Parts: sequence; structure tokens; C-alpha cells
Amino acid sequence: MEIFRRIFITIGIAVLVSAGFEGYASATCVSGEQSCSSNYAVGQIFFGSGGSLDTTCSTTYCAKQSVGEITVGNTSDGSKFQAQAGFNVDRQPSLTFIVNTASVNMGVLSTTSTTTGTATFSVKSYLSSGYSVITASQPPQNGTYTMKALSTPTASTAGTEQFGINLVANTTGGSCNAPANFGANPVQVPSSSFSYGTAASGYNSCGLFQYVPNSIIASSNESSGETDYTISYMMNISNVTPAGLYTMGQVLVAVPTF
Repeated sequence: MEIFRRIFITIGIAVLVSAGFEGYASATCVSGEQSCSSNYAVGQIFFGSGGSLDTTCSTTYCAKQSVGEITVGNTSDGSKFQAQAGFNVDRQPSLTFIVNTASVNMGVLSTTSTTTGTATFSVKSYLSSGYSVITASQPPQNGTYTMKALSTPTASTAGTEQFGINLVANTTGGSCNAPANFGANPVQVPSSSFSYGTAASGYNSCGLFQYVPNSIIASSNESSGETDYTISYMMNISNVTPAGLYTMGQVLVAVPTF
């Protein structure tokens, strides 16, 4: 007799860990200093013609002019130091993390086929050495029973109890041989010249899935514009997988690095 299990996965609210910003708090600049932190200050950081920094102000608003700026963008030594050029550069570090999918309903599972689903989130980091995104939840559970998660990158096998994810495009053709065409590779916004997020090792192979609680699933090694990620979920059950409703409140944690 065919055995069916209904699986419902909830993608939890994203958690932003901002403690890494300590030591980067802004300080009040004294006369003649254009930019400062709690430890350092610089005065003559404006080079160009025609632009200005907050020189046109009312009691409520200020304006910056960018006419004539001679360079824009990021430069770094690839290790410890970096600078952002441009008249309209913000001096405050930030990390933006958005979960775009509230829930994923995996429906009714069968021992004869693989079930898949997707969810998306976006990350961008400014004035940091990068970020890491961690999945901080247990695999799907049915009461006290926890579905068997894949501890190493593994291909899907229908009829074998499996739960895993990856963050790349999965296709049924070629060497990938995924169970379905689903998912997507990380998308750099506006382009790879500005954004550098990648899927982490173990979650970056087409057609291979794993799930290890509290592991890093995505990261960037430097300040990055927006990267849009797609989580690909893969689930299989066996004839001895307990029937019932399985749920997973997945919590994703984004942590800045400096």
C-alpha cells in the first residue's frame, strides 16, 4: 500500500545579528573633520570639483551635490582596509537581510517520487568584511520524530528518507541529474562587479543536497551589493517513515564580519 505523509515547512522570520558593528559607532566630529569614528578622524577627504558634502541645509533637510566627482565605488587591499569613493557615500556600516518567502508547503509525499520546493532571501552588506548566513533550525519534525537530514552532499533517492537543501540551480540533464528542474544560482544585483555573495560549501553543488543545523549556507568575503539567494528543498520518505504532519520553523541568521 502507498504511504503518504503531509509535509509543511515554515520559513521563519530572519534574524539580524548586529553586534558585529560594535566599534564602528559614529562619533561627533570636531571642527574641520569631515568624517570620524569613535577612534579616528580625517579632515581633507574631499577631492573633486563641483560637488559638496551637506553644505546646503535647512533646519530639516540637507543636500549633497555630486557634479564633478572623479571616482566612485570600492577599493581595498583585499585584506584589512577598504574605502568607498564618491560624494554620496554613507559613513555608517549596514547589513540588510530580507526573507521573501513566508512559507513552503511541500504537500503530500510519496515513496515513489521526490518532493521539492523553493524559498528566497536577499542580503547586502556595506562597510564590512562580508557576512555569513546560518540556518539555525532542526530538520522537519513530526511530534518527537525528526526526519533524517543529509550530513554530507548527497543525491536524491526516492524511497529513502532524506531531507536536504542547496542554494543553486538544479537540473535533470547532464551531470547534475537532479530529481527536478528547480532552484536558482545566486543572483548578483546589479551585477557581479558590485555583489559577491556565494552559496557555501556543501550547499553549492547541483543535484546534491545536505542539511546540517547551525551551518553556514551562504556568505561573502567582502562588502557586497545585493545577492538574491534561492533555497532548494528536497525531501524523500521511505516505507517506515512515520506518517503525520511534519513542520519546520526555519530561522536564518545573518552575521556581519569585520
